[in-house]
Amino acid sequence: MARRARAVELVAIALTDHDTTDGVAEAAHEGAKLGIRVIPGCEFSVRAPWGELHVLAMFLPHANERLQGFLRDTRAARRRRGEQIVAKLQGLGVPIELDDVEAQLSGGDGGALGRPHVARALVDCGACDNISDAFRRYLGRGRAAYVEKPLPKLAEVTALVHEVGGLTSAAHLGDHGSEAQLRIFQDQGLDCVEVRHPSHAPAIEQRLLRIAERLGLGITGGSDWHGESEYGESHAPLGGMRVPDSWLAPLERRLELTTRKRDERAASDRQ
Repeated sequence: MARRARAVELVAIALTDHDTTDGVAEAAHEGAKLGIRVIPGCEFSVRAPWGELHVLAMFLPHANERLQGFLRDTRAARRRRGEQIVAKLQGLGVPIELDDVEAQLSGGDGGALGRPHVARALVDCGACDNISDAFRRYLGRGRAAYVEKPLPKLAEVTALVHEVGGLTSAAHLGDHGSEAQLRIFQDQGLDCVEVRHPSHAPAIEQRLLRIAERLGLGITGGSDWHGESEYGESHAPLGGMRVPDSWLAPLERRLELTTRKRDERAASDRQ
């Protein structure tokens, strides 16, 4: 990933896979050799009024045991959900096993099993024509094999991230990013909002920028690159969004301030 970033002339990247920090250490090591800043992170899913909000966590001390324990618990819950989905599919007569789903996991998934892995297994076993067909027939909300994902509260995730020394950003909000909603998220510990994303039209980006400025939230952006096979309206090639490097320094200042406040609170609690 660091070598690819160098090839497209990026100066910094953030690695934020869902529910895992696997690959962060290797990317940072390679980035250091190539002069690429690699910001360690991961992506969490939390409850939202519309169902689910994705939260990017950045500047994480990825070896922190408190963080890793939370991520292990999250992945275990996702596996249990996968087992329930497979059981429902089998009850519908679909010839699929949990092993078929787990075979779809890649090294970058860090064992975080989700519906896309089930969808790919359904395609491989011939039960569905493609990923969209799998979600339309079985895996989408309200379909016969749908199982609700267990999700933590936003405040729980922001508290964890601040405790270990990172920042949070609400990812690809689109039309859900109203000022009133972001104010509520801010009260629950949110630090930033992702304004630049492949799914955001220019009007959405500008609206989120204005809201972030009024509320004093930081801004982030990225390609949401998931690999060579997944370009589309929700993902772009690595470097495809051309986020200005001038956005990085304000995030670092915000991180310093957040960390200082955390340390001051901890010192006060000890008195």
